[in-house]
Amino acid sequence: MTDNILTIQGLCKDRGKTRVLHDVSLTVSPGERVALLGHNGAGKSTLIKAVLGLIPIEGGSISVAGHRPGRGAARAATAFLPEAVSFHPALTGREQLTLFARLSGTRADIPGLLERVGLAEALDRRIGTYSKGMRQRLGLAQVLLGHPKVALLDEPTSGLDPISRQDLYAIIDELAASGCAVLIASHALTEVEARTDRIAIMRRGHLVADDTLEGLSARAGLKTRLRVRATQNADLIASQVGGTRINGASVEIYCAAEDKMTELRRIAELGEAVADIDITPPRLDDLYRHFAKEAQQ
Repeated sequence: MTDNILTIQGLCKDRGKTRVLHDVSLTVSPGERVALLGHNGAGKSTLIKAVLGLIPIEGGSISVAGHRPGRGAARAATAFLPEAVSFHPALTGREQLTLFARLSGTRADIPGLLERVGLAEALDRRIGTYSKGMRQRLGLAQVLLGHPKVALLDEPTSGLDPISRQDLYAIIDELAASGCAVLIASHALTEVEARTDRIAIMRRGHLVADDTLEGLSARAGLKTRLRVRATQNADLIASQVGGTRINGASVEIYCAAEDKMTELRRIAELGEAVADIDITPPRLDDLYRHFAKEAQQ
């Protein structure tokens, strides 16, 4: 399938006399994992609320599985995990998830779902005794109900420990593998870098970048860093390939991504003078800073 499950075209949203979303266009296809990045106030949560049909828009259009936001079919196709989940504290995890399943008309293996998110031992404990991370896990179990076509996750790793974060992204991978279109709003750049298919960056209500990590790197023109550690004499390496000496034992060389292999061949010609090479391409935090700064200019 190549048709987009979520399509946002020219979206505009005002808050009073202030425009908070400016002509935002974004698509997510079945099985695609898109990271939506931006500082607080960039417009990520406002965009998600518009997709959910919780707020009116002043311009543009949104289609969720072919339906307008807020319509019954769009709601049935969508699962949402907010940053701060809220459940009835007097209910147990089993009772709360069973209630959600009945409201959605879904038949589900409730104990199996709770086990999948790491709550098997707490399924009959009252939610009021859950930690923040456990409540977040329960919210993730709710997302898995009904096999959604679109999953909107707003800071999904909030309150989770490192192992739980890994488990969460494994579940996100499973959602995508089943054909669900996943949009993840996050500040955690290092987490989403390797676990998403595309990166969308927002700043002050504008979508300033939308591409794969490789595409963003090419567009930004940021350099790849080669750090060459010398066997004995770093001056020899610096004189042969250029670059800057670091700590007297290494040389740093910066080059465009398309020139990396040329530089590596030059370094390889130095033979035993080279002890090791570290290659560091532009990371997502570098790209994020680049596009955020670009948007300010």
